[in-house]
Amino acid sequence: MFYKTAESVSPKHPDKLCDQISDAILDAYLTADPNARVAAETCGGHDVVFVTGEITSTAEADIPAIVKRIAGDNVEIHTKIVKQSPEIAAGVDTGGAGDQGIMIGYACDETPEMLPREVVLSRRLNQFIFDKYPYDGKTQVTIAPNGSIDSIVASFQNVSHDELEKLVREFIKKNNLTGKLELHINPAGDWNQGGFDADTGLTGRKLIVDNYGPRVAIGGGCYSGKDPSKVDRSAAYMARKIAVDYLRKRHAHEVLVRLAYAIGYAEPLEKTVIIDGKPEEIEGYDLTPNGIIKFLDLKRPIYEATARYGHYGEGFDWDR
Repeated sequence: MFYKTAESVSPKHPDKLCDQISDAILDAYLTADPNARVAAETCGGHDVVFVTGEITSTAEADIPAIVKRIAGDNVEIHTKIVKQSPEIAAGVDTGGAGDQGIMIGYACDETPEMLPREVVLSRRLNQFIFDKYPYDGKTQVTIAPNGSIDSIVASFQNVSHDELEKLVREFIKKNNLTGKLELHINPAGDWNQGGFDADTGLTGRKLIVDNYGPRVAIGGGCYSGKDPSKVDRSAAYMARKIAVDYLRKRHAHEVLVRLAYAIGYAEPLEKTVIIDGKPEEIEGYDLTPNGIIKFLDLKRPIYEATARYGHYGEGFDWDR
């Protein structure tokens, strides 16, 4: 038994702004060209946003309009987009993976979302506050070894200490949370400068928030801005789907899935599922990139929503 802590960041956090811009660009291309190859990276802060990457598509997207919709009208925008490397394209065109990598899927029976409890609580608290104060902010929940709540951290832009504490206590009461409940409310003081005004952001810098919290290992690949031919996104979603399926059909407490790929090869090099600590080989799924894309219908413009609060536990197809 040990303490378990997880954090959540609001959609106005600078890193999350960059994730949303990258995925909104992807959605724009997929809307007009479902076969678009997109790898869009965003860096933003202090009134400047840079978008770079590799995009091969029959469509065009108004990238400055997308950036302004998410980051505001008063940003200076720089773009540098080139086509996908022909060497990478050659491997993907034949149905192979767009890169090597390890993808992790996870599901547990701690919550209806099939995610660790500390992840769900920190995210739901963040959403509860953001619904009333849609600004930059972070939340964090620590669970004691006995399962009670040890501490809660909430730091939000444009919310006074007293109002924020009131919201946190309302959330605690609403969810019947008990324990030590040590509260750290705007611990560095109330603040009004957030988002790109206060800090820089970068696509893919909130990997643990995007995945399953610090309790669960991740493969290491970023999701946002990448079309589904990139297995570090599509195969990670498939790994989650497999974990959910095995959790249900085996009535398990915890399931971990590991997939591994080599660039240019269609079949995974590893396909392991670990059910309550016991490993076995995954069976019954087409785990080629094309098979995954077809099974989860991943060529749709569905990705901006995934970049807001996390890619799992929010009702996406791979959660069901």
